[in-house]
Amino acid sequence: MANYWWLWMALAAVFIIGEIFTGGFFIFWFGIGALLAGVAAIFGLGAPWQWGIFVVVAGVLVVVSRRFAQAVTEEQPSGVGADRTIGKQGVVLVEIDNIKDSGRVRIGKEQWRARSETGENLAENEKVEVVGIVGTHVVVARVEEEQ
Repeated sequence: MANYWWLWMALAAVFIIGEIFTGGFFIFWFGIGALLAGVAAIFGLGAPWQWGIFVVVAGVLVVVSRRFAQAVTEEQPSGVGADRTIGKQGVVLVEIDNIKDSGRVRIGKEQWRARSETGENLAENEKVEVVGIVGTHVVVARVEEEQ
């Protein structure tokens, strides 16, 4: 396998180009491992050395990059993304029925799919408050009218 350096280089190219089409910056490290295994093949190292270099380099780079990413990545602050709707009030546009998985509310100028916090049905035009987010749905509770 020592003279098959071009297979390692092709594999490296596939991994590195594949990274362009995926998220997460994960398979790039396998491309680097394959590239270094190809260099080992060019220098005449045998298949066990090539595979060892590939596995060790890719493994170490994956572990190190994950730890680095966790260290520098901050949790998204509240009030950003969908979380910005929590605590806001809106109005039911389409009756909310958790069993039928139906319901839509307007919060500000946006419309959201909605679920009832308690499981009770909420009729059109009822005022609701967002108490959470589950997937692509806002979880709402009825707002009691003040008298």
